[in-house]
Amino acid sequence: MNADAERNARASTITGSSSRLGSDGIRVRFAPSPTGMFHVGGARSALFNWALARQRRGRFALRIEDTDAERNRPEWVEGIVSALAAIGIISGDPAFEGPYFQSHSAGAQREASLWLFAERRAYYCDTGSTVVDDVIRGRTEFPNDAIEDFIIARGDGTPVFVLANAVDDIRERITHVVRGEEHLSNTPKQQLLWEALGAAPPVWAHLPVIVNQQRQKLSKRRDKVALEDYLAEGYLPAALINYLMLLGWGPRDGVEIRPYAELEALFRLEDVSKASAFFDVKKLAAFNGAYIRALSLGEFIEACQRWLGAPYAPWAPEEFDAAVFRSVAGLAQTRVAVLSEITTSVDWLFLAQPPEDEASWAKAMKPGAEAILAAVRKSWTDADWTAEALRGGLEAAAAEHGLKLAKAQAPIRVAVTGRTVGLPLFESVEALGRERTLARIDAAAAKLATREAGR
Repeated sequence: MNADAERNARASTITGSSSRLGSDGIRVRFAPSPTGMFHVGGARSALFNWALARQRRGRFALRIEDTDAERNRPEWVEGIVSALAAIGIISGDPAFEGPYFQSHSAGAQREASLWLFAERRAYYCDTGSTVVDDVIRGRTEFPNDAIEDFIIARGDGTPVFVLANAVDDIRERITHVVRGEEHLSNTPKQQLLWEALGAAPPVWAHLPVIVNQQRQKLSKRRDKVALEDYLAEGYLPAALINYLMLLGWGPRDGVEIRPYAELEALFRLEDVSKASAFFDVKKLAAFNGAYIRALSLGEFIEACQRWLGAPYAPWAPEEFDAAVFRSVAGLAQTRVAVLSEITTSVDWLFLAQPPEDEASWAKAMKPGAEAILAAVRKSWTDADWTAEALRGGLEAAAAEHGLKLAKAQAPIRVAVTGRTVGLPLFESVEALGRERTLARIDAAAAKLATREAGR
């Protein structure tokens, strides 16, 4: 064996791996640091990698880049695994590998740095350029004289991130590196290291930056960026997956709301845009509302359970009536955008008194409200307690006072539910029951009289 062959064999030993290849030979990785909550940008990157791996019957490797000992926390590792599972990236799937830990390959990384130094491959020519071929961004040239003489190992011999990252990718036989645009500037350094270690560089693909409404890069100090926060607010995982898959990419047929299996089959890395991706919270809420409406009534009721008890619900546990909730759940399902909205949609049903909202009271209790309250109270006292009959009684009272139905409804809605907007009034009143409804109308009339007397 000649000297070059020996050196290459040695490099292969240093960066060798037993990681499995998929049937298509593709291996991608998702490499987060366990230093905080799971960023929606990371979730998007993970989903794109997952779709690519599964579509081509390859492998998705989860690698925890845990070399920052001061900031790493074990619970964040658990959080990463849980967050991935929430968006459908399950450790039990045949495409999934890991988690691997960067710290566990410190010996190989150190050996690589020593070998590079011994072979004088730790230095490169400062003339010419390093060319990075990126699936999304095309051919990019980085003049070598513009790349600083970067460090690959510290004084104690421990490798820095740029080398550790390259060594781990080579050891894990990664074929495609799909990650955020912010890593593009590091790519020529990593490509040089791949080549110096005797490995062919991977396919590079740098995803567009995600921006907020002001077209600023999403920031955890300014924006809501944690996937866990969206899940806690009541965004359905399926809706989040669907929306995140569309940040920088879209199906060629233009149909956006569709099952993940279809998105996975249609995904093409070469179709990802170079332009910034706008994280539109209103659009996400609209997607979520569509997914909520697609649930069966039973599924919706089950999904709401978290927000129908402590610590979210303001009513005492014994005041909640599952049958009453079920009677209005279908009405709420068509109106809530996120599941956490269910609490304020139905709280008036389970509280002893309706919530107090001074703005709603001031808007609805205009001059003439006393007369409407009295007329409706009289009409409903002996009415059939059905939504249809209750509507008829209020329509008659409105006509008697020369008001349109919407105007006549306002004081009744606020008296009964505490707010000017909410579920359909007559179905709500039917669910609340005659005794409680009439008592609330009486209480509102008394409050109006007291305020009038105090003027």
